[in-house]
Amino acid sequence: MSNRQFSSIWDAIEETPEAAENMKLRSVLMTALKQHIIRTTMSQAEAAKLLGVTQPRVSDLMRGKINVFGLDALVKMAAAAGLHIEMRVLDHASA
Repeated sequence: MSNRQFSSIWDAIEETPEAAENMKLRSVLMTALKQHIIRTTMSQAEAAKLLGVTQPRVSDLMRGKINVFGLDALVKMAAAAGLHIEMRVLDHASA
């Protein structure tokens, strides 16, 4: 057993650094969307209409089914919700 430590669960479970970074971005967007829906007290049906998706898709989002969402879809949903997305790119050495 290794005592190797990771900065993120995604770094530990994904096979490549690229896949881990993608999952990190997806999880941040999913969390922001879920919090937005909860904060605005929207029903799943209302959220689906706002986000331009079906109610079962919102249910997947609320239940954290990250593997059924691509990064592009989450960006579109966040924009539809009126959320502003900012991104920072850091050199690995300074991260």
